Amino acid sequence: MTTVLRLDGVDRSFGDRQVLKNVSFDVVAGRMTGFVGGNGAGKTTTMRIVLGVLAADAGRVTWRDAPLTRQVRGRFGYMPEERGLYPKMSVREQVVYLGRLHGLTAEAARRSTDALLERIGLGERGDDLLETLSLGNQQRAQIAAALVHDPEVLVLDEPFSGLDPMAVDTIVAVLRERAAAGAPVLFSSHQLDVVERLCDDLVIIAGGSIRAAGSRERLRAAYTTPRYELVVETDAGWLRDQPGVTLVDLDGARAVFDLAPGADEQVVLRTALDRGPVRAFRPIAPSLAEIFREVAK
Repeated sequence: MTTVLRLDGVDRSFGDRQVLKNVSFDVVAGRMTGFVGGNGAGKTTTMRIVLGVLAADAGRVTWRDAPLTRQVRGRFGYMPEERGLYPKMSVREQVVYLGRLHGLTAEAARRSTDALLERIGLGERGDDLLETLSLGNQQRAQIAAALVHDPEVLVLDEPFSGLDPMAVDTIVAVLRERAAAGAPVLFSSHQLDVVERLCDDLVIIAGGSIRAAGSRERLRAAYTTPRYELVVETDAGWLRDQPGVTLVDLDGARAVFDLAPGADEQVVLRTALDRGPVRAFRPIAPSLAEIFREVAK
């Protein structure tokens, strides 16, 4: 895997308030990187530094191990959290216009715009003024504006805000296609369920500092207590007295439990088998929300 975008030791303050502290993480080619944190954690400030909207007080941002220049940033696709399109222009007109600003010919910008609007479900609304669209459709138009010039990397701040579940599925599919074609995608979102099914890599920020970063699988393995589900034929209440076991949920024959460090799940399974038939026994992968709560507290 090739790191294309790297943040190394980035600090940023506003007056006497430091909002970013030694922020470091990598964005890898062809992968979706979810960037999550609570309100005021530093996500938007970090993205603005990547895009050159803000300058870092310390540290650096590099693209393929070289300084990130204005020319390189021109090949980025950026969607800010705040809607920034022109309400009195038609959707098609302004997406074409933004494509031209990124260097596309008029014909190439029109072709790209029409294909994108059709792909994201705005094909029949292209000639409508932006202000006449619902907030969700305005969000789709913002995404089209970020994609129109076929960017080398996507930086998206809350791209799913205001979208209904079907629209989220459509945009997720589009972003996956871009990543599969090699473009890295860095996106922030408060919708942890969407991040969980979309991201390959995860960066968690809290209080302006990176608390965890890496692949989703590695973070799942590193930051949670082992959890298991057991389903037997009779009552599973005996687990309360099993050494190293902490019951999380008990519903008759079904139990969910955590294991203390050093405890062996095979011992629990053998004990269950000694008591009678076992219908199910499996590890439960922690959710992103659980990982987030653990590392951001």
